[in-house]
Formats: sequence, structure tokens, C-alpha cells
Amino acid sequence: MDAQRGLHTGIADRGHINAGSPATLFDRYPIDLPDLIRQIWTVRYSVPTGVLRQRVLGYPAVNVVFEPTVAALYGPEQRVGVRELQGDGWAVGILFRPAATPLLTPTPAAGLIGAEEAITLDGHMAVATAVAQVMSRPSDPVADRSEISAIMRSWLAPLVDRLTDAGHLANLACQVAETRDDIVQTSALADELHTSTRTVERVIREHTGFSPKWLIECRRMQRAATTLHAHPDTALAPLAADLGFADHAHFSRRYRSIIGETPDETRRAGRAAGA
Repeated sequence: MDAQRGLHTGIADRGHINAGSPATLFDRYPIDLPDLIRQIWTVRYSVPTGVLRQRVLGYPAVNVVFEPTVAALYGPEQRVGVRELQGDGWAVGILFRPAATPLLTPTPAAGLIGAEEAITLDGHMAVATAVAQVMSRPSDPVADRSEISAIMRSWLAPLVDRLTDAGHLANLACQVAETRDDIVQTSALADELHTSTRTVERVIREHTGFSPKWLIECRRMQRAATTLHAHPDTALAPLAADLGFADHAHFSRRYRSIIGETPDETRRAGRAAGA
């Protein structure tokens, strides 16, 4: 894989299963456009020999990523991915809230899953140039944050006035699905939002391409994957019960469906990373 590619799933909260390496420098921070942007993330890496493999679980939302020779919009991915880093490189990305998706591209959200496309927002070439100037100088995290935030705020702030009520509801629904461990059914999510199950289904699919049930299970499986990778000797039965599954066989089937590998494969990857 080319050294400048493969970072687009989003270096997001709980996104990396493995913590990384001294060869990589990650930063992630919010920006004062909270209904539009979840966070800005940056990565610089230097892998002079060999290949650094990063295992990634992405957040179900769109990223726009600027790299030295390419800038693009990337949709979410449904499975754990492996990113191979070689040489020296960097990227600056924006992880958007679900409400932003229809403002960034005419492509339906379902068509963005696992896909990439050109950025169509006016001014993105000037933004790419400005970001490249920041990243060309020696790293200064405080100054870099401030300047990159100012660049992105100037570019994207006009979109805030175009956010819709449905978009705001999608943001809230995804936030609840992601953070509330007691929400395990779409009906419970709808009750929490004081709306109908049909409405929750519609707004989440329109803005993420996923079903509410998938988002809820993704939250549980991300937690499981992080645990199994960091602590490979974790027993499955107690972990499954803690996540609300009646038996570990059902848990294992759903885990493979969401994560794209078995719990034992995650454990083996964790042991290899810790070796």
C-alpha cells in the first residue's frame, strides 16, 4: 500500500484497536462547530524500515482527508481494517457528524459505505494548500491545532445554517446509540428520543447508511474488540453477558458479522501486537 493512503476510516474515538507505535504521532481535538464536526484528527508517521500495521475500527460517519498529494471524501467502513504505513507521511482529517453527510455530497449515505469520492465543496483546493503549508513545517501541536482549526472553521462554518431538523435528530440518535450501554433495541432508542421507531430508522439510514440496530451492535462490538485486543485472555462468556448477550455463541456470531473476524482472531492479533 502506498504510504500516503489508507488512513481514511477515521482516527476517531475508540477507532484504533491497537494503540499505535512511537513511529506515529496522533492528535485529535474538537472544533467549535459541534453539530457539524465530531473532531479534527491529524497523524504524522515515520516508518523508515518495514511496515507498521494499524488495525482500525471506524466511526460510522464521513471523513474528509487531506494528504500531501491527495484530498478526498471517505465513507465509513463496516469491518475492522488494517492500514499499512511505510516511509514518512501525514494526514489531516475531519470526522463529521451524521447531519453533515447530505451537505458534503449528493451521494446517498448507503452508497458511501466503504467508498471514496472527490470533494465537491467550493474552496477545498485552497484549504488543501493551507493545510499542506501547516504540515510542511516542524510539528508544534498547539500552533498546528490553532491554525488547522481556523482553516477548517472558515471553510465549513457556512454549512451550519444548512443543517436540518432531521440532521440534528440523526446526530442525537447516533450519540445515544454510541454512548448508552442500556440502549440495546431500536425501540428503546426511539423512546429515549421521544419519537417513533420508523422515524429513527429513516433519519439514521439517510445520514449514515446504517440501521439503528447496526449502530447499537457496533458500539457493543467495538468495546468487545478493544477489550479482546488489549486483554487477549478475557473469557468470552462473562464479556458476552456484560454486553447483554444471553450466550457467547450468539455473541461470537454477531461479533464476526460486525467486526469481520472472530473473537479468537482479535485475540491472536492482540497477542502478536504485545509480543
